Amino acid sequence: MNKVILIGNLTKDPELTTTTSGISVCRFSLAVSRKFTNSEGERETDFINVVVWRNLADNCHKFLRKGSKAAVVGNIQTRSYDAQDGSKRYVTEVVAEEVEFVGARVAGDEGDAGSEDVGGQDQGTTKLTPIQDDSLPF
Repeated sequence: MNKVILIGNLTKDPELTTTTSGISVCRFSLAVSRKFTNSEGERETDFINVVVWRNLADNCHKFLRKGSKAAVVGNIQTRSYDAQDGSKRYVTEVVAEEVEFVGARVAGDEGDAGSEDVGGQDQGTTKLTPIQDDSLPF
């Protein structure tokens, strides 16, 4: 069985490309903190490359940004290629089947007028005023 579940933060903006046949491919890296601390009491972080295909790739490119928190479900894939210097290079990455956008939207995201800005204030609503419990009909 080859199944991976990750939750982490993007280390940079996702990169979208298309294959020669027009299929969208989005690549990004997730910073995932380890559960345990090292000998100095610090948590170490792994940087894991993720590849997303087709419509999900388009959505990741549209809605994710550097620092966004994302949950990824997929499988590990290893491939190799010959570098320009003649050496063989190996790449290990997660091919995502599902990507969940976790947390608040980052400033600059496309979306409706009710999206949150960096300060966390909702742009599409007015401030609520408190009411007395005595005036509630129930």
